[in-house]
Parts: sequence; C-alpha cells; structure tokens
Amino acid sequence: MKSNSDIQKMQPFMSPLTVWAFAVGTSVGWGSLVVTSNTYLRQAGPWGSVIGLLIGAAIMLLVCWNYHYLANRYPEATGVYYFTKNVFGYDPAFLISWFVLLLYSAIFWANATAVPLFARYIFGDVFRFEYLYTIFGYEIYLGELLLTAAVIGITVLLMIISKKATARAMIGLVAIFVIGITACFVVGIVNFLSGSVGFEPRYAPDGLPLAQIARIASISPRTFGNRMDC
Repeated sequence: MKSNSDIQKMQPFMSPLTVWAFAVGTSVGWGSLVVTSNTYLRQAGPWGSVIGLLIGAAIMLLVCWNYHYLANRYPEATGVYYFTKNVFGYDPAFLISWFVLLLYSAIFWANATAVPLFARYIFGDVFRFEYLYTIFGYEIYLGELLLTAAVIGITVLLMIISKKATARAMIGLVAIFVIGITACFVVGIVNFLSGSVGFEPRYAPDGLPLAQIARIASISPRTFGNRMDC
C-alpha cells in the first residue's frame, strides 16, 4: 500500500470558468448541430430525438457517477487506463487503452473536417483551390487541407507555450459559441410561440415512434461518451 507521502498529488491550474469552458467546448461541437439535423431529426423527428437523447443522457449520468466514484477512490491520477488497472488488473487496462486510442484516432478526422466546413460557410470558396480528389461525394482541396493543418498546429503550439493563453482562448471561443447558440434558441422560441414553426411531424413518418426512440437512445450514449476525457 502506498502511504500518503508517496502519492503524487495533482496540482489544479484551471479556474472554475476555465473548467466550464472546457466542459462546454468538449461536449458541444459541430457534430452536435450537424448530426442532430442530418441524423436524429430525419430518423426520429423532434420528439423521438428529444426523448432518445434524454434516455442516452440518463445512461451517461450513470457512467459519470462511476467515474466520479473512481476519481474519489483513486485521487492520485485519473483516466480509463488507471482506473481499469486498479480495478481489473493490467491485461484489461492494456486492452481498454488500445480501444480508447483507436477510438480517438478514428474520430480525430471527423473533428478536423469541421474546419473546412466552417471555412466554406463563412468564407465561401476562398480556401477551395487545388482540387485533389473526391471521396464519398466530398471534394478535397489542398487549400482546405493546409488550413486544417494550420489550425491544428496553432492549437497544439498554443497549448505547449502557455496554459493561461490556452485557457483564455478557450473561454473566449466558448463565450462566442454560447452567445450564438443562446440567440438562436431565443429566436426559435419566439418563432415557436408565434406559430410560424412547430414540432410537426413529431416523429419520422416511416417507422414506429417507439422504434425511433430506441434507435436514438442506442446511439446517443456514444456521442456523449466520445466527449468524455478518458
């Protein structure tokens, strides 16, 4: 057993505001908006999506409760590898670590593609030069690849140089994001109360409502789980 003097204590460096920005920024992103409209609403409609997401959120609350317990049980370090190693042993920890590595490697490209999508929406065709190829109907341009690499490089460099600068940048970006989402929400509520928009049809026309809810509930924990800092 390790004594208290042998345990390396973790030193917090993030303020409550930074923690809030980190939580919001890693939980709500491009996929939360695009996937919701392109997948959830088309497969289950407004009510099916809302109910399915609430069920998925309840499942993830159970997972978070376990993480909270383990973080208090093993305060010297956190992460899925450390928790699994202490509870189940080295072999399961090794396997789960490779699984998490493959998971994040698989979704990294999806997060990176948000950069050219934003650029196309805001700047039009400015970065769409030097066409390379088309994959699954999506055109790839050298300009957008260079833009994505530049954004990733600047982000990594900023995180290496200064924790405080990273925190300030994160707070500023999340503040802009929250203000924009809040404005859209207010406009949506006003339009809904005025009767110009509604929740019809409540479910997708091709399928049973219960099946649609079950479909969203089964995939929504994955979207929540992808954002957990394992």
